[in-house]
Amino acid sequence: MQASENSHDDFLFIDDSDEDEILAFGSNETWQVLIVDDDPEIHSVTQLALSDLIVLGRRLEYLHAYSGKDACQLIENNDDIVLVLLDVVMETDDAGLNVVKYIRETLQRKDIRIVLRTGQPGYAPEESVIKEYDINDYKTKTELTRRKLVTTVFAAIRSFQQIATVNENRQGLEKIVSGATELSSQHSLSTFSQSVLSQLRTLISDDVSAVFCARGQGIIDNIDDLSFYVLAQMGFDDSLLNQKIDTLQDHQASKQVKGCFLQQKHQYLDDSLNLYVAKGDYRAVIHVKLSSPLTEIQTQLLNVFLTGVAVGYENVHLFQKLTNAAYRDWLTNLPNRLEFVRLLDDFAQNECKNTVAALIDINHFSDINDALGQDIGNKLLSAVGQRIQSIGSDCQLARVGADVFGIIGPADCLTPESLIALFHQPFAAGEQHLPINACFGLCTKEQAQSSGVQVLNQINIALNIAKKNRLEHFAYYHSDIEDQMQWRLNMIRQLRNDFANNCLELWYQPQLSLTTGKVIGAEALLRWRTADGKFVSPAVFIPLAEYSGLIIEIGDWVITQACKQLKILEEDFSDLSISVNVSIPQFRQDNFVDNIINTMTQHGIKPNKLELEITENILMDEPQIIIDALTKLKAQGISIALDDFGTGFSSLSYLQKLPLDRLKVDRAFVTDINKEGQSVIAETIINLGQKMQLKVIAEGIEEIEQQERLIELGCDEVQGFYYAKPMPGEEFINFLHQQS
Repeated sequence: MQASENSHDDFLFIDDSDEDEILAFGSNETWQVLIVDDDPEIHSVTQLALSDLIVLGRRLEYLHAYSGKDACQLIENNDDIVLVLLDVVMETDDAGLNVVKYIRETLQRKDIRIVLRTGQPGYAPEESVIKEYDINDYKTKTELTRRKLVTTVFAAIRSFQQIATVNENRQGLEKIVSGATELSSQHSLSTFSQSVLSQLRTLISDDVSAVFCARGQGIIDNIDDLSFYVLAQMGFDDSLLNQKIDTLQDHQASKQVKGCFLQQKHQYLDDSLNLYVAKGDYRAVIHVKLSSPLTEIQTQLLNVFLTGVAVGYENVHLFQKLTNAAYRDWLTNLPNRLEFVRLLDDFAQNECKNTVAALIDINHFSDINDALGQDIGNKLLSAVGQRIQSIGSDCQLARVGADVFGIIGPADCLTPESLIALFHQPFAAGEQHLPINACFGLCTKEQAQSSGVQVLNQINIALNIAKKNRLEHFAYYHSDIEDQMQWRLNMIRQLRNDFANNCLELWYQPQLSLTTGKVIGAEALLRWRTADGKFVSPAVFIPLAEYSGLIIEIGDWVITQACKQLKILEEDFSDLSISVNVSIPQFRQDNFVDNIINTMTQHGIKPNKLELEITENILMDEPQIIIDALTKLKAQGISIALDDFGTGFSSLSYLQKLPLDRLKVDRAFVTDINKEGQSVIAETIINLGQKMQLKVIAEGIEEIEQQERLIELGCDEVQGFYYAKPMPGEEFINFLHQQS
């Protein structure tokens, strides 16, 4: 302080004894006040003047700085300073103002109150500076009587507390808003509850302990009582989760939680809180252990926060209901197809390799539903779901279709043997005890692709293969299966295109009489010549045509081509007939018989010139449909032949019902017919044909010895490479001319 100021020091802090002082009894807490002046005497008299002052329940604690530089350092190192009594002129004329700038601009401390003092009125800052830097007061030292100093300090500290309260409220509200954002992102009850407790800590204190409690019924799986259960905890132990509140072994806490729930209001105690959360039909209690009582501001903020918690608690329950509706099966309460795809996503991306995903398809479930009713069917599905769950606690089960279940679990648990064993005993459905079995499609983690949808497709492929397997009712997916499927799809696409572009041909293999040696007809055989001139074997493309349904169009085309060929043969070989193969999909057409008759009529062909060949195996699926259709065709004069007789599994009883004209001995029984002991089956078929007054034709003749043996056995007709290979229509006509 400059020497010229000393003349005014005598007037500093004159006693105004006629005024009441602002004094009160206080606590042990203090307000930190920084005195900044280059004159040590000012420090002493200021501290003396304020020595007994208690402001808002606290005494003053003093810090001292004798220069602007020291003041800046002290303020930077002490966050608890609330008031600075600051000399304007010290080491420089603007040293005090530089301290103000440092506080407000560099340290960004907007809360500290600043009172400027100067011994020289001429050094007063501009009014604009006082406003810009939020200076609490400006006084010359001669103005500051003790009473006025006390009043100034009191006003400054009260202003600080108001700012601090506003800031604390603002920060608290920011925490509430931030917490509400986090809570709104929680969609499960457990994560929501845990997040609420985390937010409570930020509002109250890091050292609180808390539990989030609610009645267990309808909230915790497999819990059906109204006891209070711990949904989340903080500061205790995770073993409490989903356990009764009594597990906490704190009788007082249990009593307070139940009391809060019944009274339906918050309980604020010195050492604990019981916070009642309620919205709509959803209620809970948060029990909090406190290390110190709440402040008034904390209580206010907590009430605001709990309003948002109550809304969030209802929302998470409603979201859970929506999730259950979207991802749970209503009948079995198992995850549904959508959720199973999610589980398969985890399965596909999990690092654990020793796992398997599978589909379980109940065989002939629709028959049970139709015969016993949907109610019994539903009870059966529930019983199946319950039994499958017993396979292992580590397995995840879902109902992915009407009668299809999905399961994921350890490879040593989900084996074909363990899955099949689940169906050894009948299932109770109401008063019914139903024996059922199932098919299983499985995929190991090693074979699984990267997404749940892809894995579901893989196990579905395996399941379809298992359904077609007559010996084993299970199949594992492997990569070759998909390659085969892709090849099949490509072949079907190519077959469809080539058929549309007239790339299919009908060839003819002559059939001869063993008695006369003359050609009596021909078997029409389908040939597929691709664009590159190569042939695809009928053994390959006929099953593909049947699988794709294209066989119906191709079959109609074959009948038409055979009729056209018969019309050509009428000129010189009117006594010949043509034999055409037909498949089960053709028989399933309602207009199959009419189409054949109409085609023959359209081309003017006599019915006895066309022969239809059926294989024994097509009788296995729907024999009566076949028998009815053949009977109608036979009545029109069309000849019927049974091909590959003896290679299938049909009953001989059907043989008597079929309106046959010819039996065909398969090449499998002809190949070694001339060897000793190898002609028994062929001989049996020939004898059977003779007794049933049917013509018998053998195919696959390649050697003279085979022909001679067939003559000995009394066979009527033959065909094979020994006589002629299949040939196009024009070549067949030329062959006939050469033979004649």
